[in-house]
Amino acid sequence: MTYESIITHNDFDGVVSAAICSYVFKIDSIKFAGPNNIARADLTITDGDIVCDLPYPLECGLWFDHHEGNLQELKYRNIDPKSIPGKFDLQLSCARVVYNYFKASQNLPGYFETLVDETDIIDGFHYNSIEDWRKETPAKIIDATIRSRKENYQLKRKYLHRLVLWLRNQAVEEVVAFSEIQQRYDQYKREEKEILEIIKQNSSFLPNDKANEIIIIDLTSFNRPPYIIKNLAYLLYPEALSVLEIKPIFRNQVKTTDLSISFSLSINLNHIEHNKDIGEIMRELNIGDGHKGAAAGTVYSKSKPEMLKQKSVILKKIFEIWQEQ
Repeated sequence: MTYESIITHNDFDGVVSAAICSYVFKIDSIKFAGPNNIARADLTITDGDIVCDLPYPLECGLWFDHHEGNLQELKYRNIDPKSIPGKFDLQLSCARVVYNYFKASQNLPGYFETLVDETDIIDGFHYNSIEDWRKETPAKIIDATIRSRKENYQLKRKYLHRLVLWLRNQAVEEVVAFSEIQQRYDQYKREEKEILEIIKQNSSFLPNDKANEIIIIDLTSFNRPPYIIKNLAYLLYPEALSVLEIKPIFRNQVKTTDLSISFSLSINLNHIEHNKDIGEIMRELNIGDGHKGAAAGTVYSKSKPEMLKQKSVILKKIFEIWQEQ
């Protein structure tokens, strides 16, 4: 089978997954998307396409993924993941799924092993401590450049495409030294200071959360979409166990009364036994899906009063289930 292009998630895991597939199949055509693009069928995908780190589309040549929620979706549709060409596996990263799939049959360069190890840590937020998380490594520096948002998406996609080819052909330690990477990292660090200020001004804890376990970052008052990286909240509240971001959904740059919820567990829970599963919380409330450690959902409202009521109710329910786990 000849594959014509790779369609991959527009994050670090997606970039690394695409880099490995690009190396194996000598493909230079890379397209970037988010899960909603697949759900809305924004892209034409055929059996000539390889899809990485995204929900399973109606058709593709190979599919690689690691998200438990996407596995549940296949079950709802009575699709056996083993019947789909490619590989689904509950690994820390999609890059690990891709790497494991090809390493036995392909002569992969040694630098992919280090890159995939780093991707596992980054995508799984699998750090030993806040200090470990904040330590600058080549892969984390490159990941930060992807998170920088102060440019239009067309330019961002061109950058992601260059990044795939760089990481395909060279070790991450060499790529991080490129002048464009360093310039973009400097830009990210400037943005990070602004993000921390937004988080500081808009974060709190629920009244019943006496132990301050869930940081709530409430961005519903913003009339333009603010950009934050919610995990930075742990720099302000290092003892918290999780962080939840709730914000309005903007469509065609117009604020709606629908809400987006993004929820993840803290580094503090990485190395202790616990029963927290925030993907299960999203599923139980029927608002979204995700992993045990990271999940997202959507709450729909027809008016601002309904949105405010829904926000209060959903946050209360999330905390109640959290306490029960």
